[in-house]
Amino acid sequence: MKLEVKDIKKSFEGKEILHGVSFDVESGKALGLLGRNGAGKTTTIRIIMDVFHADSGEVLLDGDKFKPDGRRFGYLPEERGLYPKRVVKEQLIYLGMLRGLGKKEASANTEKWLKRLGVDEYTNRKLDTLSKGNQQKVQLAATLVGEPEIVILDEPFSGLDPVNSQILKDVISELIEEGRIVIFSSHQMSYVEEFCENIAIINKGEVVLKGHLDDVKAEYGKGRKKLSASNYSLKEVKDILESKLSAMVKVERVSKHHVIFECEKNVTSWDILEALKKENVEIKSFGDYEPSLNDIFVTCVGEEEPEEDTSDDDKDSDGKGKKSEGKKNKKGSEKASDEKNDDKEVQA
Repeated sequence: MKLEVKDIKKSFEGKEILHGVSFDVESGKALGLLGRNGAGKTTTIRIIMDVFHADSGEVLLDGDKFKPDGRRFGYLPEERGLYPKRVVKEQLIYLGMLRGLGKKEASANTEKWLKRLGVDEYTNRKLDTLSKGNQQKVQLAATLVGEPEIVILDEPFSGLDPVNSQILKDVISELIEEGRIVIFSSHQMSYVEEFCENIAIINKGEVVLKGHLDDVKAEYGKGRKKLSASNYSLKEVKDILESKLSAMVKVERVSKHHVIFECEKNVTSWDILEALKKENVEIKSFGDYEPSLNDIFVTCVGEEEPEEDTSDDDKDSDGKGKKSEGKKNKKGSEKASDEKNDDKEVQA
């Protein structure tokens, strides 16, 4: 099964919000749909769900026009949409029946998902008597009660403590293993990296980057190295690179644990190691630099204010970073962020 979003355009009050958005995702895989608040993610999701109609473009499922229905489609919104004064079980059965299930099947599915998510003890409680985290898990149960083939999760980890986050991670992994299509939208990049093979980053209503996450990281890390020393601080290592090896490397930034730099043309790792040896630098770690998804995201979207998405009520983003040149500047400078990766290293 393959879901394709092809060249979607959408305008509100004469202002174009989406400028030809395209991406695809297949069964048994998760796509990370990323972007700053107001970038166009919510509008795109609503078009997939047929809440909005695109001005042009199409959404296809296995080559045919996609017509979402309750049993095939499950959506977890960022904002809760259940009834706070209603009993949990009653409203999940009701939602299941709205999606085409018989009452018996809706009841069985409700019990299944409440138990799987560890909130079955609240079956007969009103929703507003539950903690924020447990309300979020009930919301996810409501998303899955129809056993959908296509699942869209918008900030699913909101309000969850580490224990409940692990339960949700296990459930998402199971959905992927069962061959469902999962579209995952979150500002918590570590979760996106954990679940998603492919990403699509939307900025100002257009996809500025998409592809397999490993390929994207390889492209953004191409020609970059990372270095730390046992006998010098990172600032001192940076000074040595800039003063003694300036013809060989170009320093980009200092992160929490390494100096990140780019090699000049035809300069090899062995050339750099030899030059560092002459400067009496005792190497602690040296290796290829693999950027985190957060680094890549900041490079793509920068810190320029996003174009307003009039369909999205999200608050302003708190994303930080230096202004980039979009798709063309895949090696633009990034602000410092901790590396959350296990790069291959040459240990001293």
